[in-house]
Amino acid sequence: MIVYLTRHASAGHRETWDGDDQLRPLDGRGLRQAEGLVEQLGRREFKRIVSSPYVRCVESVVPLAHARGLAVEHAEALAEGAGAEAALALFRGARVPLVACVHGDLCLELLGEKTKKGSTTVLELDGDSFEVLERLRAQA
Repeated sequence: MIVYLTRHASAGHRETWDGDDQLRPLDGRGLRQAEGLVEQLGRREFKRIVSSPYVRCVESVVPLAHARGLAVEHAEALAEGAGAEAALALFRGARVPLVACVHGDLCLELLGEKTKKGSTTVLELDGDSFEVLERLRAQA
């Protein structure tokens, strides 16, 4: 099964945001990256879009959801600090190709490296393991 693991788009800096970090929205660059995701993943096959409930993650995939006529499903398993096991359990349970919008900590834990905001890593899951098939750069 394929998972398009998308790190949320640019949302400014946590240190300069005044308020609950879960409510931090995308900045101008992030909005452009979110729109770019529509073109980047537009011809790919997926049946669901699942996101961390944090505003910056949801906003990252809303244009893609609108373009595909899908709802953005909020999943605590993808929230910051939820961990790789929670995310992998969600992916395995999905049983259909999906886009998952996540935070940098999960990308680092799963992939062993940092990923850029707005980028997508294409994973193929097979039981308890996965393989990285492709890395897609952020679109902005």
